[in-house]
Amino acid sequence: MKIAITGGTGFIGKHLARDLASRGHEVVVISRGLYTRGKEISSPEKATFISADINDTAALARAFAGCNAVAHCAGTATEDERQSFQRVHVDGARSVVEAAKQAGVKRLVLVSFLRVRPDIHSAYHTTKWEGEQIVRESGLDYTIIKAGLVYGPGDHLLHNLGNLLKKLPVFATVGLRERTVRLIAVDDLVAIIRAALLEDRLSKQTVAVVGPDEFPISTAARRISKTLGKPFLIVLPFPVFAQRMLAWVSGMMPTPLISDSQVQMLADGISVPLPDSRPLPDDLAPSTHFTEDEIRKGLPA
Repeated sequence: MKIAITGGTGFIGKHLARDLASRGHEVVVISRGLYTRGKEISSPEKATFISADINDTAALARAFAGCNAVAHCAGTATEDERQSFQRVHVDGARSVVEAAKQAGVKRLVLVSFLRVRPDIHSAYHTTKWEGEQIVRESGLDYTIIKAGLVYGPGDHLLHNLGNLLKKLPVFATVGLRERTVRLIAVDDLVAIIRAALLEDRLSKQTVAVVGPDEFPISTAARRISKTLGKPFLIVLPFPVFAQRMLAWVSGMMPTPLISDSQVQMLADGISVPLPDSRPLPDDLAPSTHFTEDEIRKGLPA
């Protein structure tokens, strides 16, 4: 099959492209190339790279030509002068849907976030929700994958926390009472996206994706620290408002440690699916545990 991937040089898009190409599929990788992480992940063979803006419907339609399906992985957790939540999540979804129709693509898989919903004071959550609605109402054969926090080579979790804990064995929680997460290995998520692209059983569904284990994010930090050879970690409970202030200051740095949307995610918890999402079939449910071996695979060099 020929499959296009928006956000194809991002964390999830790059892993998906490599997986599909390794299985003999023809892959069209679409990206503006503004932000890349995990350069150690080599570009897949059998992949064509196309530089296109997510809001350029005509360019997307040309890129989608001849494709059997599109994986819409483009998204952002931060805003700056080059991108906004509205432009990427809402206008981008509208452009992808219109381009798919123009190119004659019938199947569209949207990668969204587990706790996305409209009734929350968060531009990230509400714009992702609007993007979901555009896809649901598109008339295309869609699957919406609402995933929790994903980790692996080139991610934000292991990359940022690993670099931070190498320098300072201190971790600040979001909120005085921590919420829980269920971390997902990127290979498990890729397998689900692949099934949605190539098979019919997730058609016209919104599915929730969570990892096999539930624990506070500080537990993840402790495991990362231990894997780094630093078994002693100081965990400090921080109120949400203090974390928001940290996110505001961090936003002025070239590489922010945390964004306001990420603070909201952690304050909200990333373990419980919403009523709009169906559970996955047992054979597709993530099964990779957050062990030292898995952590070591994804830590920055």
